[in-house]
Amino acid sequence: MEQKIKELLLQHTKELFNSDISDASIQFQSTRKDVKGDLTLVVFPFAKVLQTSPQLAGEKIGAFVADRCEELESFEVINGFLNFTFSPAYWFNMLHSINENETFGRAVEHSKPMIMVEYSSPNTNKPLHLGHLRNIFLGFSLSEILKAAGHEVIKTQVINDRGIHICKSMLAWEKFSPINSKGERETPSNTGLKGDKLVGKYYVEFDKQFNAEAKQIIAQWETDDFDGTSTAVVDLYKKFQVALLGKDEKAQQAIHDKIKDLSKNETTLLREAKDMLVKWEARDPQTYLLWTTMNNWVYAGFDLTYQTMGVDFDKLYYESETYLLGKDIIVEGLRSGVFFKKEDGSVWIDLTAEGLDEKIVLRSDGTAVYITQDIGTAIDRFSDYPSLSGMVYTVGNEQDYHFKVLFLILEKLGYAWAKNCFHLSYGMVDLPSGKMKSREGTVVDADDLMQEVVDKATEITKERGHLDGMSEQFRNRLYQQIGLGGLKYYLLKVDPKKRMLFNPEESVDLSGNTGPFLQYAHARICSLLKKEDSGAELVLVPFTLQHEEKELIKCLSSYPSIISEAASNYSPALLANYLYELVKQYGHFYQTIPILIEPNRDVKSGRLLLSYNVAKVIKSGLSLLGIEAPEKM
Repeated sequence: MEQKIKELLLQHTKELFNSDISDASIQFQSTRKDVKGDLTLVVFPFAKVLQTSPQLAGEKIGAFVADRCEELESFEVINGFLNFTFSPAYWFNMLHSINENETFGRAVEHSKPMIMVEYSSPNTNKPLHLGHLRNIFLGFSLSEILKAAGHEVIKTQVINDRGIHICKSMLAWEKFSPINSKGERETPSNTGLKGDKLVGKYYVEFDKQFNAEAKQIIAQWETDDFDGTSTAVVDLYKKFQVALLGKDEKAQQAIHDKIKDLSKNETTLLREAKDMLVKWEARDPQTYLLWTTMNNWVYAGFDLTYQTMGVDFDKLYYESETYLLGKDIIVEGLRSGVFFKKEDGSVWIDLTAEGLDEKIVLRSDGTAVYITQDIGTAIDRFSDYPSLSGMVYTVGNEQDYHFKVLFLILEKLGYAWAKNCFHLSYGMVDLPSGKMKSREGTVVDADDLMQEVVDKATEITKERGHLDGMSEQFRNRLYQQIGLGGLKYYLLKVDPKKRMLFNPEESVDLSGNTGPFLQYAHARICSLLKKEDSGAELVLVPFTLQHEEKELIKCLSSYPSIISEAASNYSPALLANYLYELVKQYGHFYQTIPILIEPNRDVKSGRLLLSYNVAKVIKSGLSLLGIEAPEKM
């Protein structure tokens, strides 16, 4: 109806307004719940055109639409807002249309441009953790929503498989992994430990040994034992010691931190890790074999975690293959004047005119920085997918500045698609216990957290009962669906921009704005429909709609626009909270309107079909959030 009224006003603009009006001036909004109406038109822009009061302008427009739109039952103007009320026949026809369309809400497949969505992008020195969960669920859900809105979507990740942090795990495994009776060091196969957890274990072990060695060096320095330490480092240490005198506690702590950093740079472990990185870049066979072996352990572990999450990717990129991609592009941009070179030979771009800073893109020795890689990777992706119109990067908000710079550089290099690149910036996830630290091993492991919510779902579901007649296999599957559904919904219902506190127990609660609450509503409707399974096909014939039925149909009818809005705003939270409102609306309908005991066969059939379509939209919407909808709970 919104589109019909808009077209009506645009087609008769001269007749109605004696002037042209723009499409943008026609603004609709949901009608306030405390006034009568199904759709509201903002009148103020037209009062100015008609040079009259908003009240008179609204009445003129309302009468004009009413004469030409048979679906309109009445209208009312209140304080410059024109509230339209549609006829019962309109709402019944809407229900019929929804009922006839099994893919209701979804746009025509591939009717919109191709978009690439990047998410996850883990490091291969540790397992996935809680922070990754929000990232992955956001990226995957947005991909599904964009598909439902008509886009062709390529789901991708960049695996950060190179660098000093990777070498730390490799070195620690070589130095500290125990050897068993067969002469073997620890591997996933001989320990039964997932590969990503095994490698992560040695990343933590490196940091433990690294800090112990640094502490020992400081202890030697404190006894004036500087054996093997360069004169420059000794001089700097002594300057720090002098600087400590007369300082307050906060200033002393800052100086002690500098001393710690100084000692860490003197450790044998760090030197060996740096040497290993040099060997890796030189493709030393032994180092490269170790790197390949340990990375493959991690990939196998990641695959199991992704399988549990129920997410996938269409294309993988590896940092080890992409980190040099941007260098040639930088050199070409230097020739064309996009970049400039400083006296030390480093290459920069000046973004001060855009309110940013100068940004280095090549070091003085010609090596690439992180943004160099991102420039090359972005261009490479458009080469891989020539039909690509834009990209969405799902990355935490600590990288906001990085992506502003990246998109600006791509624009200055002449890539028109850069304007269609978007950083899906999200806030961090906190726990009641505080922040996570990978090096200290205090991260909340993704596998462990998923198992925790499944265990809590198991406990709650068993307490409720209702499991009679279910096989053990079905029950275990149900516990998994409820637990992961609760986890995903809890992380997705919050606006991505907001920082959030995650509470595992709240996530699997069967009441309130939770995934299990929505899943239970779906299962309850399925149970209702099974109770009425008399063998006769349900038929939708006109019946008198009650207020609760009309409001429920109205809520259902907004599903396509919610998908479109969630896609255009890159926000699964809009869809999540719509589903919650739909379920609440159905709960009110279910408590108020008789269904199975309704004596009129046509009315009963209509209410059952209305229930069926609510379940259909719940299941469809949950699937776009990556959540399964059980038929029995």
